[in-house]
Amino acid sequence: MKYSTTAVRLYGKEDLRLEEFELPVPGEDEIFAEVITNGICMSSHKAAKQGEDHKRVPDDAADNPVIIGHEFAGRILEVGEKWADRFESGQMFSVQPALMYKGSLDAPGYSFQWIGGNSQRIVIPNEVMEVDCLLPFDGDAYFKASLAEPLSCIVGAFRAQYHHAKPGEYEHEFGIKEGGHCALLAAGGPMGECAVDFALNSDTRPSLLLVTDIDQERLNKVKKLYPVEGAKKKGIELVYLNPNDLPGGAESIEDYVGDLTDNKMMDDVFVFFPHPAIIEQGDSLLGRDGCLNFFAGPSEQDFKARLNFYNVHYEGHHLVGTSGGNKDDMRIALRYMGEGKLNPAGMVTHVGGLDSAAETILHLPEIAGGKKLIYTGVSMPMTAIEDFGVKAEQSSGDLAEVYKELDRLCRNNQGLWNTEAEKFLLSCKSLKM
Repeated sequence: MKYSTTAVRLYGKEDLRLEEFELPVPGEDEIFAEVITNGICMSSHKAAKQGEDHKRVPDDAADNPVIIGHEFAGRILEVGEKWADRFESGQMFSVQPALMYKGSLDAPGYSFQWIGGNSQRIVIPNEVMEVDCLLPFDGDAYFKASLAEPLSCIVGAFRAQYHHAKPGEYEHEFGIKEGGHCALLAAGGPMGECAVDFALNSDTRPSLLLVTDIDQERLNKVKKLYPVEGAKKKGIELVYLNPNDLPGGAESIEDYVGDLTDNKMMDDVFVFFPHPAIIEQGDSLLGRDGCLNFFAGPSEQDFKARLNFYNVHYEGHHLVGTSGGNKDDMRIALRYMGEGKLNPAGMVTHVGGLDSAAETILHLPEIAGGKKLIYTGVSMPMTAIEDFGVKAEQSSGDLAEVYKELDRLCRNNQGLWNTEAEKFLLSCKSLKM
């Protein structure tokens, strides 16, 4: 049997090529699989820009190009004998790319010739299974499993929070404080949306959740996705706040939060935008034994902000930072999505086919919105979900009908990408690559 694929391969700096090529016949310790979806990550843009200078891209990529993309999900086709007792044909899967196999930084989507997200078919090497990074998914849509990797970053951030188990003792309890006060600052973007979703639906929940953003349009979108009334039914007081428009005559956000919490302030604060003023604001909102999580990754290596070390000493304030999630975080994300507790659809703002992947990766910072999702078996321009209706009017023939139906399906689902839209897109024979 001939094993082949069509994929986007990285040859060097800004050198991405969509090509059809043969894959090696999978060995007894490997797995042959079909990729259905891949999320475009800023890390892929960085790898494409840096080429062989990137720490995960091989020095010989020009001669042995790698398949780019690490937020992928798909279906297992064939299982080598070594792994036949753990995996089977037809299983849905996702991959945790941070293998750390024998200390190596090599990762699917950066370092391998035969496995990566922007490919129709892949050969999953033995090391992925050896470190338990091939993760089965029992859910209703591939795009959800594809977004498990970015969602795992939120899970990891919440798990990294810690507090003293008892006053005066040095034992720590990890996770946000059960029934406590939690604030998500500058949380109007896709990752902030996921954090709201997780805070409302995880096994450990706050009693008060404050969500802020100075962009009122973004804040309104989050509020529409996660209404105050729905949170109240879960026993959570959900408050949305634009710090530039404080209600009730409050002179500062600190005064507002003090009134909101009877001056107990916040147990857990997450910062979703790398700006010193927001970090300092988060620090000022902490109560006793409060934990500040700097989630947003800055690009400047000398990035700094001021912290109140008087409160570190006397009030027990502490700081954590998380970057990415591990395989346990991904398992939690996949389980929650499989159980219907979490839906990462709010992250997705654009959808396209494999033939749009290279341009999207190279120009990602220039494309507004959230997550860009690739369907590897589809030929389609990268398109904003909110533009489906316009594209239907501008297009003709089968493509116009496709856009029209996608627009209908998404409008019926709060303007979000969804399982029915995915199934319809995958069924469109006219868009097959």
